Amino acid sequence: MKNNTQRGFALILSLVLLLAMSLMGGALIVIASSDHQSNNSSDEYQQTFYVAETALLQAQKSLINKMLGPINVGTGNRDYDRRIFPTNQPLSEDNLLDEDTPCYKSFRNLSRGDDSFRVVEHVKEQSFLNLIFPIFNDGSAGLAIDTLIDNQDALSQEQENIRKYYYEFFSVSSGTSEYKGTGVSLKKGSGTSQRKGTAYKIYGCGMMGDLNDPSNPEIIVPLETLVVLSH
Repeated sequence: MKNNTQRGFALILSLVLLLAMSLMGGALIVIASSDHQSNNSSDEYQQTFYVAETALLQAQKSLINKMLGPINVGTGNRDYDRRIFPTNQPLSEDNLLDEDTPCYKSFRNLSRGDDSFRVVEHVKEQSFLNLIFPIFNDGSAGLAIDTLIDNQDALSQEQENIRKYYYEFFSVSSGTSEYKGTGVSLKKGSGTSQRKGTAYKIYGCGMMGDLNDPSNPEIIVPLETLVVLSH
């Protein structure tokens, strides 16, 4: 009778230990899954931030191309005959500022429904993948990605991951400002005296989501900067 009691106790103890180990294993799985999800979210936010910085750079590039003339893709030279001075455009059917985009709404300090708020340009729903696509199939922009990722499935997966990111920007002329060139590579006889330039406030957003439904991004990172271009 004593033997049977001990065997019964050993069975109960084994079940308790098994349950405890199962709970600990489940807890470890949950913790690992949570950490993995947190790392993924951090990576996605970081990538969206980089895309937002790209939006600012693209806006600045657009202003420079307007002021100096666009670059001819075939020759690599600027078309100086197409130079225009970037100014805030009057509101019209062809130049409407879309205040309903998530990017515009993310800047709380901007006016809403004010016809006096005008922009040089408003560019939206730009695919980040389309911008960097050349590096996937040739080395014109440096070392091509397909030389780093030799697995075609992995390369396709990387493209699909990048496809989730897109950007938007708009720029505003803020009027005359002091411009001062700096650097060490100055032409002999030149000076660094201040001269007049035009200040432009640039607003840009990086977004992650579905570009087919750009009004509902999962992540949005708004950035702004000020640039002064010399006349």
